[in-house]
Amino acid sequence: MRTSAAAARLVIAQAGASAVIGLAFSRGRLSSVLITLMLTAALAGLALLIRSGTQLAWTAAIAAESAFAAFGLVRFITTRYLGGTLLAFIVLGVLLYPAVAAASAGPPPQPGPGYAEPALTEPGQS
Repeated sequence: MRTSAAAARLVIAQAGASAVIGLAFSRGRLSSVLITLMLTAALAGLALLIRSGTQLAWTAAIAAESAFAAFGLVRFITTRYLGGTLLAFIVLGVLLYPAVAAASAGPPPQPGPGYAEPALTEPGQS
């Protein structure tokens, strides 16, 4: 299984857990329900982005998960609401894992014209 697919599955799990917890504790307030649904949609979009496996997707995922974790910590400190904060830290740890970061980095860049390695020849030949 590709590492980006595993990270995308974790983000989907995070979206589901955040939705269930957020809707359960919304107490019927429309603003809480709308924020929870928008967050779930954003996480689903992030999962689709992560699945592409590009460096840009990895960077965007790191930024989004960092923001989500920070928001979750502030919300926990002010209102004792945990939501999907723990899963945000887990997903952030998975994204920062060296194998996932290396898989998202792509192939090494090819040297441009004029910077190629000299061809290997047999000893004594020029």
